[in-house]
Amino acid sequence: MQKSEPFGESAKYRIYTVVAVMSAVTLILVGQLVRWQVVEHHRFVAWAEEEHQDEIVIPPRRGDIRDRTGHLLATDLIEYEISASPKIISNPQATADQLADYLDLSRDELVALLSSGKPWVPLQKAVSQANGEAILRMDVVGLQVEPRSKRVYPEGDLAAHLLGFVNSNGNGFYGVEGYYDNRLKGKPGLQAGERSPFGELIPMGSSRFVPPVAGATLYLTIDRGVQFLIEQELEKAVRNYRAQGGSIVVLNPKTGAILGMAGFPDYNPNNFSESSEALFADPNVSEQYEPGSVFKILTMAAGLDSGKIGPMGTIYDGGSIEVGGRVIYNWDRQGHGTVDMTDVLAKSLNVGVAQVAVALGKEQFYTYIKRFGFGRLTEVDLANEGPGTLKTPKDASWHESDLGTNSFGQGIAVTPLQIAAAVGAVANGGLLMKPYVVERIVDAERDVQVKPTVVRQAISADTAQTLTDMLVEALDRADSEAQVPGYRMAGKTGTAQIPVPGGYHPTLTLASFAGFLPADDPQVLVLVIIDRPTTSKWGSKTAAPTFRRIAEQLVVMLNIPPDDVRLAMK
Repeated sequence: MQKSEPFGESAKYRIYTVVAVMSAVTLILVGQLVRWQVVEHHRFVAWAEEEHQDEIVIPPRRGDIRDRTGHLLATDLIEYEISASPKIISNPQATADQLADYLDLSRDELVALLSSGKPWVPLQKAVSQANGEAILRMDVVGLQVEPRSKRVYPEGDLAAHLLGFVNSNGNGFYGVEGYYDNRLKGKPGLQAGERSPFGELIPMGSSRFVPPVAGATLYLTIDRGVQFLIEQELEKAVRNYRAQGGSIVVLNPKTGAILGMAGFPDYNPNNFSESSEALFADPNVSEQYEPGSVFKILTMAAGLDSGKIGPMGTIYDGGSIEVGGRVIYNWDRQGHGTVDMTDVLAKSLNVGVAQVAVALGKEQFYTYIKRFGFGRLTEVDLANEGPGTLKTPKDASWHESDLGTNSFGQGIAVTPLQIAAAVGAVANGGLLMKPYVVERIVDAERDVQVKPTVVRQAISADTAQTLTDMLVEALDRADSEAQVPGYRMAGKTGTAQIPVPGGYHPTLTLASFAGFLPADDPQVLVLVIIDRPTTSKWGSKTAAPTFRRIAEQLVVMLNIPPDDVRLAMK
């Protein structure tokens, strides 16, 4: 008969096993407690704090943009974005009754949304400041009322190209908004603190607040009245002459300050997303064109300043000239015999200015053209500026014939602002000024006045005076429609052919006129460009009369008395 194993021995082994397992579990638990409460105590405390801490970035207010008199052109308004957490709204029906008067949703729609049981639902993205603040005062637990900035332009499409716009992310594009985006944005603030389960800040909890810093306010050189005038006249001219578009630049030639700048067609920056992207760029700084005969002012300036020609000198115009193997003709295909230099300007003779360029030679001609700022940026404080296109003898694509055609503004591409600044140098005693559009920057720390900047002496003061007198006389001889009664003024028309594949368009042109007044003390310069007019292709019949209509009003707006009155006051 076998003996059975004693009961006590088997039980003992089982007890040892249980004790060992329990001891191991206890050691693990103790180890974890030590890790949580001693070794990694700070990490877990921080983790716990993060669960009920919240941090909100407070967007700064974007700076205003104002004209030179302080008139508001761009500013920020506050709108509110309304959303809800239905799970914690105690009375959806009553809340819907309160909200129905302030949101673009019916009571039934609101009840359905607030009763959905979802963690979060959007109600309305853009609510006016007044309605948003009214909803805030309701103090309903479960409603989120978040402020949002909206960029607005009180004058609608006034100065749209010059101002640019701000997108939904708060980034500025084009014009002043694009160029000065960082200065206008300001610096964001921060609000951090303990929040309740409902997302509300606990008043007695720990918190931190860094206030946002508003963006700078910009005061432009633009005069709102001048801007309105040129936009109205430009649109009228485009429609009357059945053109595709146009541009106008008005500046003070003594400082480079832009008093007005317009392009048509334009757009409304309040609703930029509804407009074609092709309209956004400012044609005055971003688009290049062949300037045509307005450029003769600068070729003549180079000839006079270099001493290659004199104001009383003459040339023989046989109706054509060959330069670099290319025959150049006058616009009327006629020869004009022996003419003086003022006649070359008055009759806008291609053959005459081509002879001036040949006399200068390629090195000297292009040296002067560069001194007037062509082939490079003007560095105006506007976004998306283009440099134009200037081929020189150093470029492989340059040909000897370019010397002749460039002399009268063909085969060279410029921006309207480049031409305005270059002619402005003639008006300003030969000093080329840097064009600018912001004259004052005001922020929380500084009030900076922008000073005019001289780029270089393009020609001598004597040359500038001589050429000004010639331009005045040339307008008289041509009986120009640009002339303003009571004012002695200087200027030149332009009728430029439009490049197309294989050559130039047979009929379409860019008509222009650049002029300044009073001639003895220039206060304002105006460049008018009419793009593809169809009633007449000539600048003398489209751009020149448009210049006159603008100038007649500008002298009143800018308080420039007629010559006899002004000179009698000296």
